[in-house]
Amino acid sequence: MAVLGSGLVVAYTLAQGGGSLHPADLLVFGAVAAAAVGYAEGGRLARSLGGPETICWALVLAAPVLLPVLLWHGIPDLGGVGTASWLGFAYVTAVSMFIGFFFWYRGLALGGVARVGQVQLLQPFMSLLGAALLLGETLSLANCAFALAVAAVVFAGRRMAVRQQ
Repeated sequence: MAVLGSGLVVAYTLAQGGGSLHPADLLVFGAVAAAAVGYAEGGRLARSLGGPETICWALVLAAPVLLPVLLWHGIPDLGGVGTASWLGFAYVTAVSMFIGFFFWYRGLALGGVARVGQVQLLQPFMSLLGAALLLGETLSLANCAFALAVAAVVFAGRRMAVRQQ
C-alpha cells in the first residue's frame, strides 16, 4: 500500500508538472529520500529514547553540518521582514517543527514507521486544501480525484496487518 500510495503521489506530481521530470525534481526526490531515512531512524530511536529526545538529538547532530552551510552562503539582510512574518516563523519553528515532532516520533514509535508514515502521503493534498480554504486557490477535479485515491490507499494500508520487528 505504501508503494501504491507513493506511486499515486508521483503520478500526480508528474501530471501537474507537464508529464516530465525537471532538474529541480531530482532535488525534491533527494529531500524525500533523506526525510524517509530520517523518519525511519527517528521512529526506531523514539522507541527507546522517546520523541522529545529523538528530535533534540537530531538537531544537535545536524548543527555541525548545517552551520558551515549557513556561514558559506552568508546570513541575508532581514531588515525588511515584518513582525507578522517573524511571529509566523517563530510559530512554525517552535510548534510545527519542534514540538510537533515530539508527537510525530512518538506516533512512529507506537504505530510503526511503515504504517504511520503512510499518513505523510496525504500532506500534498492537505496543503492544496489549505491553500483553497485560506488563499482562495482553485481545486481541480484531478486534485480531488488523486486526493481521494491516496486517502483510500492510506485507509486500506492502515487496516492491513503489519508485522512488528
